[in-house]
Order: sequence, then structure tokens, then C-alpha cells
Amino acid sequence: MASITSVTMTDDLDGSKAAETVAFALDGAIYEIDLSKRNAAALRKALASYVTAGRRLPRTAKARRTVADKTSAERAEHRAYLSKVRTWAAANEMGVSDRGRLPKSVLEAYDAAQA
Repeated sequence: MASITSVTMTDDLDGSKAAETVAFALDGAIYEIDLSKRNAAALRKALASYVTAGRRLPRTAKARRTVADKTSAERAEHRAYLSKVRTWAAANEMGVSDRGRLPKSVLEAYDAAQA
């Protein structure tokens, strides 16, 4: 006897027919949600400015942990990395301060120069 199994995806927000499953991550947690085309577009539109401003991690990287989640050795390693970036940026006359957050463009330029 043959059988046919049918799976119908339902939009998790409004119960309409879903077109796709969208995955996203926030604060170290990875989420999945089934959405209609309209709701998927709305989600992407709402996140667009954050995606544009953020740095994309490699696919193999795990969700980013906060500083509080890191061990003291990891924090020390990160501080050493930032120190190297500041030294490199100063040598390349990029005008970074001795303290505070480094601009995304400086971090990307340093990473590209090291590759």
C-alpha cells in the first residue's frame, strides 16, 4: 500500500500559509520562524539597517558571545587583538583614539591586510 505525506507550513505570526523558514540569531541564540512572503519581507526590512551596520561572521562561526560569556583568557586575547589593530591603524595614519570602540572600517581594513 502506498501513502503520500503532505507537509503544510503555517506562518508562525498570523497562521496564513508560510512560504519559507527564516533563521536568525540574536544575543547568542539562534531562532527559526516559518513566514509568509509578506512577513518574511517585513522581517528583512525591519532588520536591514542592523544587517548593513553589522559584521558578517563566517558560516562556521558560532553565534557571537558577549564579553561576560568569555573566559579571562579570551578577554585578554581580544584586548591583545584590539591593541594590534590600534598599533596598525596608527602606523597607517587612520586616526584612531587610544581608547573606545574601533570603527568597523578600521577592523575590516586590518583583517584584510592580515589575510
